[in-house]
Amino acid sequence: MVNNTISITDQDLVKENSILLFSPNNPMPIETIFLSNIDQAVTFPVETVFFYEVPPNRPYASTADIAGNVKKAVEEVLLIPYYFMAGRLNFNDETKRLELVCNNAGALFVSAKSRFSLKDLGNLSHPNPTFHRFVHRPGLYKSLAETAVFTIQVTMFECGGFAIGFMTNHAILDGKSASEMFHNLASICRGQGLKTKHINNDRTCIKARTPPQIHFPHNEYLKLSKTTSLASSFTSQNRTSPSPLIFSDKYTHNLFTFTSQMLTLLKSKAIIKCSTFEAILAHIWRARTKANFYDYDDRESTVLFAVDVRDKMSPPLTRSFVGNAVITAFASAKARDLIEKPLSFGVEMVRKGRERVTSDYIKSVIDWLEVYKGVPKTCDGAFYVSAWWKLAFGEVDFGFGRPKHAGPIVSGNDEFVLFLSDGIDCEGKGFGGINVWMGLEKEKMERFLACVFEI
Repeated sequence: MVNNTISITDQDLVKENSILLFSPNNPMPIETIFLSNIDQAVTFPVETVFFYEVPPNRPYASTADIAGNVKKAVEEVLLIPYYFMAGRLNFNDETKRLELVCNNAGALFVSAKSRFSLKDLGNLSHPNPTFHRFVHRPGLYKSLAETAVFTIQVTMFECGGFAIGFMTNHAILDGKSASEMFHNLASICRGQGLKTKHINNDRTCIKARTPPQIHFPHNEYLKLSKTTSLASSFTSQNRTSPSPLIFSDKYTHNLFTFTSQMLTLLKSKAIIKCSTFEAILAHIWRARTKANFYDYDDRESTVLFAVDVRDKMSPPLTRSFVGNAVITAFASAKARDLIEKPLSFGVEMVRKGRERVTSDYIKSVIDWLEVYKGVPKTCDGAFYVSAWWKLAFGEVDFGFGRPKHAGPIVSGNDEFVLFLSDGIDCEGKGFGGINVWMGLEKEKMERFLACVFEI
């Protein structure tokens, strides 16, 4: 775990009872929204928190009404185009698919007060698992009908600053769509109304073909067993893996900061021209391979990462599309090659993984998921990298300027690695560094620590 982080307990906050917020424009009769195979593969909660200070140049600005303003903005404006966020997921026994029922069961809103000031929380860009107390969790193992897909919590601090925590479900919004929704809500709170005039929630445009046409091997996905349905694997106590919200003593977690200078050096070490993402991903993949495959053998080492397919599909998805438009790409190589060859080898493998994602490949993924179901294959040393720093969360302004920090609540899952902003560029003054959050078994983490900063 990260050192020098404060631990937030239930006693440090006073939460009011949750309030259900309903859409003023929910369709009647009740609408059921088809969820694509891409949606079905990522059915899990995503928790995001934004921290705000009282602007120093506005000494008389009061944040006291922010909770009321957010609540009003959600229930009176946001939930008109985003009416489906007041719905519930449902597992259809006939089709064996999850679907989104727009029954207006309600989004959940909570107002809270903390005894702390923002400065008491330390460096906000350092992940803190106990920050989950700034997000309202509807319950780990409630039934789908009982589980809200959208929760909002506004927490006031002693200093007048505040946090806004959101829980969304990845099956309904991907990162880009969630970011757009947060920007819309912030715009409403600033008195400027919705930024997005039209929202396209029709996912049938990425439906599987009939019959399915699988033209590529898709080893980046793991087939679900016949005894494990999508509903049980993500929403009940029968799940096949630990909840990412629970931390296990088996793993140790650490934060690794790569400054902008270090990232520039990494890119120069790659020799070939590459993006910052390609360079840091290849480097972390290589270091983690050294930790996992310390005998430098010929086993395959694999890294998974998301690729936005909005512009890669033919025809392209509309800019107003709000469903999941990311699929899992991968890079794979023999451990020995990845470790012994120069960094450029890993960069080229990552680039090939990106270039593999063509329109035909995307359609093949969708058809494969139709036949085999499945989730990203994070096993046998493979891990998934999520580039949160690329999302525009640091620009979400609720009327008090940019957030002091914005990011996810970190999970206890060792199979997911987060690339986060280090907070340096929160004022928009150039690009800062990247914080890498990850977990490993203790012995493997020691080996990773020994080589991760060898640049």
